[in-house]
Amino acid sequence: MMSKDPSDAPGDIEAAQPDRLYLENLRVGDIFRSGEFLLERDELLAFASRYDPQPFHTDGTAAASSLFGGLAASGWQTASITMRLLVGSVPIAGGLIGLGAEISWPNPTRPGDRLRVESTLTEIRESASRPDRGIVTAESLTLNQDGQVVQRMSSQLMVFRCR
Repeated sequence: MMSKDPSDAPGDIEAAQPDRLYLENLRVGDIFRSGEFLLERDELLAFASRYDPQPFHTDGTAAASSLFGGLAASGWQTASITMRLLVGSVPIAGGLIGLGAEISWPNPTRPGDRLRVESTLTEIRESASRPDRGIVTAESLTLNQDGQVVQRMSSQLMVFRCR
């Protein structure tokens, strides 16, 4: 496990790190890697039936003749799984408080995919009006077991300073 000290250079931060990180502990270039999440077919169908009931998410036969060429998870399910993986791998003090995000889904997520997330900090700004916090921009890639990007997200997070 890597200890994150304010004087450390950017680098990998393991998902199991028990410490909570503050603005002073973060550097542009820091990388966070999550564990894996297996998306089961039944879970994909249940989510789609409840939240995004389109045939390419809910019906394998209809999905086969769709743009996706087979059953595909809702992008919102992929985003939800990504959030779950981020919560377990980016140990920010006070939690992951989102201020906004831009999301794209370049490849479909399929039943049986094993998803993982790699997040890189790309910008860190101190707040001019609130000295107890700053804004951190993270680029998070959700990858399947073949290394294909199934979601790309750039998000801004509010991160507190150490008290």
